[in-house]
Amino acid sequence: MIITAPSQALAGLWLLASSVAMAQTATDTIPPLSDYSPVTTQLLLNPPAEDWLMWRRSYNLSGHSPLDQIDRDNVEQLTLAWSTPLNPGGNMTTPLVHDGVLFIADTENRLLALDARSGEELWRYEHDRDNLDGRRIGIALHGELVIVPHNDLDIVALDARTGATVWQQTIDTPVDSANFPGYYSLRSAPIIANSMIVQGVGATVVPQGGFIVGLDLASGEERWRFHTVARPNEPGGNSWNNLPLAGRSGGSVWIPGSYDPGLDLVYFGTAPTYDTAPLMEDLGIDGVSNAALFTNTTLALRPRSGELVWHFQHMPNDQWDLDWVYERQLGEITIAGQTRKVVFTAGKMALYDILDAATGDYLDSVDTGVTNMITAIDAVTGAKTLSHIATPSAETSNLLCPYYLGGRNWQSAAHNQDDNLVYLPISEMCMIGGPIGDGSLLSSGVESSPVPRPDSDGNYGRIQAIDLNTRKLAWSHRERTPPTVAALSTAGKLVFSGFLDQSFKALDAASGSVLWETSLGHLPSSFPITYAVNGRQYVAVVRGQPSRFIGSLYGIISGLLTEDEPLAVPTADPALMVYALPIAD
Repeated sequence: MIITAPSQALAGLWLLASSVAMAQTATDTIPPLSDYSPVTTQLLLNPPAEDWLMWRRSYNLSGHSPLDQIDRDNVEQLTLAWSTPLNPGGNMTTPLVHDGVLFIADTENRLLALDARSGEELWRYEHDRDNLDGRRIGIALHGELVIVPHNDLDIVALDARTGATVWQQTIDTPVDSANFPGYYSLRSAPIIANSMIVQGVGATVVPQGGFIVGLDLASGEERWRFHTVARPNEPGGNSWNNLPLAGRSGGSVWIPGSYDPGLDLVYFGTAPTYDTAPLMEDLGIDGVSNAALFTNTTLALRPRSGELVWHFQHMPNDQWDLDWVYERQLGEITIAGQTRKVVFTAGKMALYDILDAATGDYLDSVDTGVTNMITAIDAVTGAKTLSHIATPSAETSNLLCPYYLGGRNWQSAAHNQDDNLVYLPISEMCMIGGPIGDGSLLSSGVESSPVPRPDSDGNYGRIQAIDLNTRKLAWSHRERTPPTVAALSTAGKLVFSGFLDQSFKALDAASGSVLWETSLGHLPSSFPITYAVNGRQYVAVVRGQPSRFIGSLYGIISGLLTEDEPLAVPTADPALMVYALPIAD
């Protein structure tokens, strides 16, 4: 562990800030750590417009900012304000900003605290360098703490002003992953809910599966644990084809949860199982199923106790790795004249299910037109009927949509609650699925090869706007290459996203037309944010830290594009890129 704080000499450099090319006011020369205030529970409940305090800015995971200095009329003037180099490696990080300090989880287990106005380093923390798997979605802020998960299953609380360690805890696991081909991970960002740290734990190809833990905010000690793979002789335990616990896997929790303070519920999604072959056929035993709870499920838990209040399984017995693990966004809709609090989410099929947030009752679905694997959805229960071609077969190959990497992946949607519009990044690809043989997709051995959609026009990327009031599709913006970052929407009537061709763009939130774009010189690869300091709005995105998903997508799309329109080879180094409007003379 290494902590580096600014020296007196470095502090003195801030006093010379007026000599830099971009002039700043006298108040801009003061190091922001001197004014850093605690991130209170009240701030998390009502985040200031200028801050970005948690993964998708607010407990409802909207990915929407009320800032509007950058808008449709001036976004074409957006220019690079500053950038700072980052380490190479795969990542999917989210910067957080409070009181002019930007915190970012870099690769190689490094955390940086930066001046959000200039990128000047304030301090850095470096965790165990023996485990360099630094892939993380993000961190959490509370009080004067920065709470940082690591993939060696250490979770650390740092002093936000100095980077000093306040406490450090290791999350224990049911089995030793060194004895298996898979691994545990803390890729998910923590969520602070009702004075508890709630952290999802990934378990990829590890017996007994993933889990969610509740940790004490003051010490990091574990207070409760919820297993996302149902145990034998416990609720849901008869949904695993009578497999012993050691034969059950999956349920990874690698996307952060949402929180409804009024209902006092946290909502998490879970990944599918990975050992799919034993679940291929229903045993035909009364009271036993192959649904594999709690995989591909929305879980509503009490943050203080881990009590399961309700659950809804979106896709039982998933044989194609079409995760329903992604963000559980919160909002309101009107159905039959009644306003309902809802939680809505889409799996890799880019098919939304909308549930009552208090009860988990199924309310509606929205199909973005990506999948051909579902033939019907029960209007009362939400149960989905799979097409006959969607069952893995030893004899035949079928065209299945989407490709198993997903019509959508971790690139989260943004939700503008003022207009009740959702903006979802989509990849438009299909696959030739089957026959079962020596394929590498899950334990069934089913094969899959990426192919264009039958009606493809050569565009593989889409930003899809959805009207949540009507549950109908609004506009869509098509791109040659798929989106590789989350959507970010703002009160300036803009939607930002980045694409596999290295572009970062601002779209008109009302029409989807491109209003501004820039080339990053490398693959966009993060959850973009926007924030403000001293009245100036910034937009930040990471380039050059592609996740495994983006790396796979790059190879696939390169193979699908024609030789006269190849994907550009990245030339720039990894960096955090921060944009703003020019300062007026």
